[in-house]
Amino acid sequence: MWFGYLNHNYEEEPDIPIGADNYFSPGPPDRGQPTHFAVRRHKDIFSVTVPKDFGDQKLTWTLTVHGQTLQVPGTLNPVWIIDRKYTTRGANINNPYSNTPPVVSVEPVEKTIGKSDSLALKLSATDDGRPIRNGKSVGMTMDWVKYRGPGSVKFDPARAKIEDGKASTMANFSEPGEYILQVVVDDGSGEVSGNFGYHCCWTNVEIKVTVKGDDHVRAQR
Repeated sequence: MWFGYLNHNYEEEPDIPIGADNYFSPGPPDRGQPTHFAVRRHKDIFSVTVPKDFGDQKLTWTLTVHGQTLQVPGTLNPVWIIDRKYTTRGANINNPYSNTPPVVSVEPVEKTIGKSDSLALKLSATDDGRPIRNGKSVGMTMDWVKYRGPGSVKFDPARAKIEDGKASTMANFSEPGEYILQVVVDDGSGEVSGNFGYHCCWTNVEIKVTVKGDDHVRAQR
């Protein structure tokens, strides 16, 4: 099951920790969902695998913020199945699988830094060149967001075109703690490009960052 969210805000990015205000049921409340909610729409940002015999049960994601509770139910009802034939943009009309998601790698995948340190994130990506517009590949775009973590994260740049399969950004953290950062690499047919009715083609990658107090980091050195 794929889950996403729509934050109606254009400015506020609420943080909702795992717990009474951000949980799944039944079963474990933490299913890898975000705790930081960037502005506007974010589709298919994480998935949950359910047992083969899940049947007609419901897996519900519950969120409460500013006193308002919303729930997102997940089911195996066939009406909600993502059919690539109808939800892929930029493919050959006779083959919906001809547009494939980018293949992405990020360095580092896990890092410990001090609070005053900047973290350089290096991204590499390859793609099949689709979709094509005016005879040319639209090209890939990266979009960085904080996925989990106690403080704010500033990316420079947060969004940029990927040139020759390479891109980089700098991340700075407001306070110590454990963070998960997510980058979405969109080939021009997905959410980052504003194509809200589609489910392909983009790729999500998460990295883990531990931010220590500067005194602790100097002691370790």
